[in-house]
Amino acid sequence: MSENRSKARHRRGRSVLAVGVPVALTAAGALAHGSGLGLLGAGAQQRAVAATAAAPAWATAVADGFASVDSQGQNGTYGGRDGQVVTVRTQAELEKYATAAEPYVIVVAATIDMNPVGKEIKVRSDKTIVGSGTSGHIVGGGFFLGSGVHNVIIRNLTIRDAYQGVWNDKEHDFDAIQMDGAHHVWIDHNDLRHMADGLIDVRKDSTNVTVSWNRMSDDNKAFGIGWTDNVVTDITIHHNWIRETEQRNPSTDNAAHAHLYNNFLEDAAGTDIKSSYGNYSRGKTAMVLENSYFQGMNNPVIKDATATLVQRGNVFSGTSGRNESGGAAFDPRAYYPYTLDAASNVPSLLKSGAGPSTSIGASVSTNAATTLTVAKDGSGQYSTVQAAVNAVPANNASRIVIAVKPGTYRETVKVPADKPHVTIQGTGGSRKDTVIVYNNAAGTAKPDGSGTYGTGGSATVAVEADDFQARNLTFSNDFDEKANQNLSGHQAVALRTAADKVFLDGVIVDGDQDTLLLDTAAKDRLGRVYVANSYVMGNVDFIFGRATAVIDRSVITLKKRWDGSSGGYVTAPSTAANRKGILIANSAVGGDVPAAGFHLGRPWHAGGDATLDPQTTVRNTTLSAAVKSTPWTDMSGFSWKDDRFAEYRNTGAGSGPASTDRPQLTDAQAATQEVADWLGDWTPAAS
Repeated sequence: MSENRSKARHRRGRSVLAVGVPVALTAAGALAHGSGLGLLGAGAQQRAVAATAAAPAWATAVADGFASVDSQGQNGTYGGRDGQVVTVRTQAELEKYATAAEPYVIVVAATIDMNPVGKEIKVRSDKTIVGSGTSGHIVGGGFFLGSGVHNVIIRNLTIRDAYQGVWNDKEHDFDAIQMDGAHHVWIDHNDLRHMADGLIDVRKDSTNVTVSWNRMSDDNKAFGIGWTDNVVTDITIHHNWIRETEQRNPSTDNAAHAHLYNNFLEDAAGTDIKSSYGNYSRGKTAMVLENSYFQGMNNPVIKDATATLVQRGNVFSGTSGRNESGGAAFDPRAYYPYTLDAASNVPSLLKSGAGPSTSIGASVSTNAATTLTVAKDGSGQYSTVQAAVNAVPANNASRIVIAVKPGTYRETVKVPADKPHVTIQGTGGSRKDTVIVYNNAAGTAKPDGSGTYGTGGSATVAVEADDFQARNLTFSNDFDEKANQNLSGHQAVALRTAADKVFLDGVIVDGDQDTLLLDTAAKDRLGRVYVANSYVMGNVDFIFGRATAVIDRSVITLKKRWDGSSGGYVTAPSTAANRKGILIANSAVGGDVPAAGFHLGRPWHAGGDATLDPQTTVRNTTLSAAVKSTPWTDMSGFSWKDDRFAEYRNTGAGSGPASTDRPQLTDAQAATQEVADWLGDWTPAAS
């Protein structure tokens, strides 16, 4: 293990940003295939020319498919094209314009963490909400389009991480995009993943909807349509990559016309998520399914006896179970024109073209960072992550993004103290796609014969530079304890931080003993770490160190030991006196382990230092039955009762009432132990 952390008391205020100011209307060039505007319906083709000639193409884009068809008094779908273009970077700003009566093109140019978690902004008619390049993220919430809302475009956003730790979640209806009775809606080029319920819900007679060029992943329910006895919904679903989802891919119930083409449904091998079915035509749905590609799906295409489903030109690879069709359905070309891509080209087309595009929203200035690319196959500037880090200039003054393409990178990586403002970001559709992994342990001998690595030196990735960020990837240490029983020192760190202002967003940190070491550069140095929307996995002291660290809206997964036994400790803080230690908030603690085996923490007085005052607070978090009823315990002769360990308003089978063995904060105490109190004058923001 290691040592210290920080202090500071601050209520996070709104940052002062320029909003409501028209974006510079510099003309954008034509977008590449997969980032385009789509083929326009007859009405929309005529109206497209009415837009301001100087506006960027993405600000005047109009929908294709059923969203382009004139009906219900609405002539196609063009969103906020006729209104002002504004840029937003906070939830308050986004809500202000999304809920306004006037039309707006709203450019999201930052990561916006929704408060409360699960909040769905109630969008009004005549809006375009578009991410600026790949920088627009909505985290922990989404959008709701109610009855009568129409002419709405949602494009180029990443909407993610409202997951509450329960896979088939019946308690939290936290969708990325939900519509109840809306019409003329275009959902395009988004990355939708890891929500508490569905990714997209099109319900209660919503109609004239087109869903195109999106990535949908890492969720139990991908896409539900219908839930009404009326047969009125007209929907087009094309060029979407749906992967690592279990059901509703989509499930289409009582849709008058459902046209699905050129979609890629993938049940990826080697993952924990298994598909139960793919495209489903339910009730009285009339579905046409064309030139789509199904990879590894169970029951790839199913239909009810009352539904119709016409299949043409689809490819099925490694699928099993039901694959059904029947009935006459309808001719989509009677409603709008479209062009089919060859089904065999769909996987490669969507892997490169689905999801947010740098071409959309590109005329908005977001202080773009320098980007270095890493790819194992030689298609990037560098083939290893460390090589890209080495290329960062010493004492660089501005953000440098190391974009790492999907793959497993077996290497150790160190970001030294003289290379601040570095972001390491996976570019795959899932945080599981990009993995940095190695297998050193504390007792592993160094190759130069100078001794063993020790706990801190075992880290797969070591971050010693301030203002570091990581997102959408996995840090792992796969040291094999069973195979190395004769080795002394099984601590094996996946990620070590020894810096200030470290932001880990949407990552996995996976190991066994001592997985995540949250340290500081020195005992007297401040070191703040904010971990959000992430997974941390391990069994013994697997979140530890002296940093001032927040684990927020994350899943802490308890693992069995190498020998199949269960039991361990989540945290081992080594906090300096008068500083804050480890805060776990708004998260979930659980795993496939027996009941009552894990402590929430124990005090680590590193080196026997009696002056330390270790602290862990766990609040507003769901605790599984794996947590002991006496969740704190002593360590190395130091009593936890002499240090700072407490809970506040936790829930779940592993929670319990206040007692001498289970201290609970009062409301007044809890008011001083919030996320903002830990972070002080620092407000983490993606950059």
